[in-house]
Formats: sequence, structure tokens, C-alpha cells
Amino acid sequence: MGFARTCSVALVGVEGVVVEVQADLEPGVAAFTLVGLPDKSLTESRDRVRAAVVNSGGEWPQKKLTVGLSPASVPKAGSGFDLAVACAVLGAAERIDPRVLADIVMIGELGLDGRVRPVRGILPAVLAAADAGYEQVVVPECAAAEASLVPGVSVLGVRSLRQLIAVLTDEPVPEEEAEEQARPDPLLAGLRVPGTQAATGMHGAGATQHDQGHDLADVVGQLSARTAVEVAAAGGHHLFLEGPPGAGKTMLAERLPSILPPLDRQASLEVTAVHSVAGLLPPGKPLIDVAPYCAPHHSATMQALVGGGPGTARPGAVSLAHRGVLFLDETPEFSSRALDALRQPLEAGHVIIARSAGVVRFPARFLMVLAANPCPCGRFSRTNDQCECPPSVIRRYQARLSGPLLDRVDLRVEVDRVTRTALTASGARGEATATVAHRVRTARERAAARLTGTPWRTNSEIPGRELRSRWHAAPGAMDDAERNLERGVLSARGLDRVLRVAWTVADLTGHDRPDAGDVALALQLRTGVPRGVPMAIGAMA
Repeated sequence: MGFARTCSVALVGVEGVVVEVQADLEPGVAAFTLVGLPDKSLTESRDRVRAAVVNSGGEWPQKKLTVGLSPASVPKAGSGFDLAVACAVLGAAERIDPRVLADIVMIGELGLDGRVRPVRGILPAVLAAADAGYEQVVVPECAAAEASLVPGVSVLGVRSLRQLIAVLTDEPVPEEEAEEQARPDPLLAGLRVPGTQAATGMHGAGATQHDQGHDLADVVGQLSARTAVEVAAAGGHHLFLEGPPGAGKTMLAERLPSILPPLDRQASLEVTAVHSVAGLLPPGKPLIDVAPYCAPHHSATMQALVGGGPGTARPGAVSLAHRGVLFLDETPEFSSRALDALRQPLEAGHVIIARSAGVVRFPARFLMVLAANPCPCGRFSRTNDQCECPPSVIRRYQARLSGPLLDRVDLRVEVDRVTRTALTASGARGEATATVAHRVRTARERAAARLTGTPWRTNSEIPGRELRSRWHAAPGAMDDAERNLERGVLSARGLDRVLRVAWTVADLTGHDRPDAGDVALALQLRTGVPRGVPMAIGAMA
């Protein structure tokens, strides 16, 4: 009779649970039983592990073998338990000293030839191991850099089971050829992302670190839209851009991530953990330290946007855009069910997916940018009579964006068609990204200093009751906004959002608290009605 145990990690969303992998050998007819609520891919590990052990020069025990995964109540999925199962079996067979295995966490998939292959979710798995008090982790060699991001953990990267056996038994470590870098999961690869090669995916929800080659100076004119983009970046406010095709809506959205501040350490780990679970970490860059940018196609399903799917729930576009930008181009073309599913993550900052096997929680604190044409043909405007769409078609098209969804959007800007004069005029370029990014970073620092000791990081996250009770605008500054509330132009939620935007404008202009001009600009960005205030932030400072 032989017994050995080691540890691995089961992922539930982006949170890990340390699982004890126990192997027991008893006399009897040779059989391999795996218990502990495994899924189909984990059940198949019996054949993978047996072949890997034999092809690594080991001897498979011809006894009754039982492998248990504890706690048995936690669902286990994926092939990341292969390495732990193989070592537990070898420990029970006394090929490896069982005492050496007891305090090691092992994560990795085994090929039939014994090679150790990478799996999704290395970073959150190692974080869970560290939180549980484990100090030694074994991972595939290609994922060692990602695992090393967790402080206080000793990481051993191996290429094969043969190498790991040699390390654990103090034998000479054999040389193994490095395996080719694993490709991202095709189920979650993006369709079109700026700065990367195009790829096709079944879900159409992709995210990437933004291409820094985009510059705001490339956008001609569009002063109000540029101001709205700057305010959105400084305060984390959601933005709606409406205008004809070719006016620059996509250009503005693509340049928004480049003016966002770099991610701090905590945010970087959160973003990296989500992308690790999705299998979308950029090759050779284990830590994502800039704001991600996600632009799903309008054919994306509700599961592609908010997460889910068959089997194990996967993160959707809202989670891949965590701490970054989610851009929905041609928003009215998205299904109404998919758009309405965005309401909960917009308010809560996370997504909860309920399944019969359990509940999964993914982070989803993102900056949303919606872009839409004014009508199906795109030529409708108050000053242009070229539109041929019937009024009923225009109303139906614009009604695809529900009122409750738009009420959660702080900034609404009409992007006008660029004129020939503006396009050909010399010196038409606006401020460069570096200039705007500096103002945004300064505004974020002012907001952070004001919010020290609170759970909020940006103005957009502060509840309305806290704004009204703790951070007051200048006397009389909110009078015009309150009159709009009485006339029904603003809802109660809309009034709170105007106050949030006014605080962001004050942070950008260097004011200690919002004055009447800051509130007027916030009202104009919220309602689209001109208020006679300068639209350029630099002119207000």
C-alpha cells in the first residue's frame, strides 16, 4: 500500500482554490479511478498521465490506483492538474519521496511524450497558492515569468516530467528542447484590434494592449469630441459619440487608451489575471501594464460581451476591457439583449455568471465608448437634407439604444462631419497625445488625493449621495443643473452624473471645487445643448 499527496489549483473565474491531489495504491486488479468532481478534460488526464509517465522512463504501477481531488465539493476543470496527478502517483509508487511533494503546488498539462505544456490562468492560480501559504510552485517553463510576478513564491519552470522527476529525486537534470510558444485560444481571439494583426474568432471579443502609435493630433477638428475624450479619460466616464460615417468616431476611441495613465501594480495584476484565464497574454510580456482596448464586432453575442459560454464560463469583452476601454462601434447594430446585459457591470464593476455547477465572478471595471450613426444611411442631421430614411425608420434605429443604458452614459457628444476647410487648413492639428495625457494624469492625481481613504479611485465611481454630502460644488454652481432636473431634462441619476463630470472638469482645470463654468461644461457634455462655455480644457484652466 502506498500513499502520496501534492497540490494544484482549481480556478473559479479568476479566483483560485488550492486542491489537494491524493494518490492511493492498493493490491488488486489494475485500475485507475479519478474522483473529486472532475470535468471531461480532467477525466481524460488518466490516459495522458499514464502515457507521460511511461514515455518519461517511469514504471506505471500495476495495482488498484485511486486519485482523489479534495475538496470534493469544488468543481475541477481543465488539464492543469496533470502534473500534480503524475507526481502524486509516482510518490505513491515510491519513485519520488512523498514527503518532498507535500508542500509543492504543481500546475501544468502533460503531453503524451511527457512534455509539460502551458495552461490558462497561471497567474491567478499562483496568487491563490501564495494566499494559502504555499511557497513552492512548479509550472511550465514558458509560464515561469508569469508565475514569478507573485512575490514570496519560489517558482520552478520545467519543460518535461522527466526534468521534474530528476529535480525531486536529486538526479542529474536532462536537457530538453524548448517547445514552441503556445498560441492564444481561438475561441477568444479578437476580430480587429488596433496595432495587431487581424484574427478571426467565434465570439468576436478581443482585447490587447493598445498601440502607442495612435496620436490625438491625427484627429482634425472635433473640439467638443476631443474634450469629451479627455474628460472621459480623466474621470473614467462612459462616452457616447454620434455622427455620420467618416467623422472620426473610431479614431477618437482608438486614441483614448493612449491618454489613460499606466496601470498601477494592483490593476496590472488584475488585468493580467483576466487575460491569463482567457489565454490571451501577449507573448513575451507576462505583465500587462497599460490599459487594454477591446472592440468586439457588432455580431458578438451576449455571452461574448459579458462572459459565459458552454462548459466552463469564460471572461467576456467587458472583463477583457477591465481597467481599460470597451469600444462598441455601430452600437445600434448590437442585439438589444447584449446591450441591456451591460447595465449590471456598468454599475457594479464586475460580472456574476450563475451556472448549475456554481457562480463565477469576473472583474469588469471598464470605460465604455459607444459610437453610432444618426440613422441607417448615416446622413441624417438637423442641417443636412440628404438623408433618405423615413422618420419611422430613424426613430426605430435610434430606439435600439435603450433609455436605461444611455442614462448610465455620462458624456454624449455629436461628432460633426469634417469640412474641407478644416481638413486642408494648415496648422489644423490639435493637441498631441502627450500633452493631453499629462493633463489627464494630473487630474487623476488630484482626484486620488481627494479620495484618499475611500474605496473609490475615480470620480465616476463615487456614489451620488457621497458627492452631495461630502464634496460640494461652489455655491450656486448647480442651479442650472437643478432646473434641468425640475423640467425633466435630467433624471436624478443624470444630475449625479453631471456633478461627477463637473468634478472631473474641475480636476482638469485646477479648480479646488466645481464652479458654474465647470458645471455648465458638464451639462453641455451630458445633454448636447450649448451653454456658451469654452470647449477646450486648456482655455478654461
